[in-house]
Amino acid sequence: MKVITLIVGIMAIAFIAWWFLGKHDGNVEQAKVNSTNQTVNIQVKGGYLPEKVVLKKGVPATLNFKRLDSSSCLDHVIFSDLGINQELPKGQVEQVKIDTSKAGEYDWECSMNMFHGKVIVK
Repeated sequence: MKVITLIVGIMAIAFIAWWFLGKHDGNVEQAKVNSTNQTVNIQVKGGYLPEKVVLKKGVPATLNFKRLDSSSCLDHVIFSDLGINQELPKGQVEQVKIDTSKAGEYDWECSMNMFHGKVIVK
């Protein structure tokens, strides 16, 4: 019985480490681009959908975050590299403007750094 408990405990620890620290391949979405701007809608519910967004360099961009999750962890979205810390009220669409003047990859996370996403500007 002790061996089974030990094995289950080790498996639980491994799962938790994978869930919170592992890199997970998520959905990738290309922005909808017109002549003056580009947009992507992101659903916030148990994480971010899509988790990766591809934007065209030099075209003003807006990410429309809609939070459906009541978790306090997801009540903000933070882009550390871009100096953005945006509140996400539940049930509302919050627009986040992204500077696309430079190509690169910019990570975002929730307020507890448990859920992540990425903007790729190219």
